[in-house]
Amino acid sequence: MINLFYVHGSENHFYLLDQTLLTSELNDNELINLTKTITNKSNDLNPADGLLVINNSKHKDALAQMRVINADGSEASMCGNGLRCVARYLSNKYHKDSFKVETKSADLLVNKHKDLANNVAAFSVEISPVYFDSKYFPFENLNTTSILNTALPQLSDHLRFTAIAVPNPHLISFVENDHDLNETLGEIGKKLNEPNPYFTDGVNVNFAKILSRNKLFVHTYERGVGFTNACGTGMSATSLAFAINFPNLVDTKEQIDVYNPGGMVQTKVHNTPNNQWIELIGNATFVGKISISEKKLHSATVDNINFTDTGEETDYQKFVGSIK
Repeated sequence: MINLFYVHGSENHFYLLDQTLLTSELNDNELINLTKTITNKSNDLNPADGLLVINNSKHKDALAQMRVINADGSEASMCGNGLRCVARYLSNKYHKDSFKVETKSADLLVNKHKDLANNVAAFSVEISPVYFDSKYFPFENLNTTSILNTALPQLSDHLRFTAIAVPNPHLISFVENDHDLNETLGEIGKKLNEPNPYFTDGVNVNFAKILSRNKLFVHTYERGVGFTNACGTGMSATSLAFAINFPNLVDTKEQIDVYNPGGMVQTKVHNTPNNQWIELIGNATFVGKISISEKKLHSATVDNINFTDTGEETDYQKFVGSIK
């Protein structure tokens, strides 16, 4: 029997599978089928946004490889919330507090962080590389090669946008009212993740409200998922956009508090020339696990499965209550 762990970063939920423990690894089609099955809201499992897959890495400096399969079967370039959960799993497995994890685009440094609260484990993870060029999105028919605090009348008659890839693509807008933060975000996010002439590969859309100096609230419509409680790379990209577009409201020597529907993370923007990256700090909560046979994994069969609760979610919710 193999454990599928049910985990989350800021209530961005995943199932985590360590393929290195399997006799026979799942192929890509099997991973997609498994992900679609376990994220299907009609089954009896806890809801999730995707599957985190741990493989052996062939990279010299990486402890392991992480893959992220979205609910629709697409593969994400990176996932900051998921990486924190993978980091915690690998830290416990190999008894290491600092190491690199291979992701689709880069080997990223992760570090064990002090607990956010009682029984609320936390990790910091590197979010990089950073790109602004349209070749990393791409965005088409917008009559520009970069989007930096830019009005895009094709998308909105009153909002301005910034596009940053970290390395998965994010479109960011800073808004002032809750209607834009929710309804407008949903309209634009849905539009840009269906067939459209502007972001032909789709894009993660993040709307943010500036709360005060070094403090934000971010809501995300995630490519391949839809509305999420939190998106780690989205909060990281939005933090960088915050520092670039509103330098009078950001002290990059200090951490930025980033609130989201699922809780809060902290970011640290490193915005030096030719070396832009973001440090993302937040919870890595293991809610529970299910035990499943390899045969059922390969066939994506998830009926008659028992869930074992760790109790960590209760402590996480106490933490969330304390910061509201």
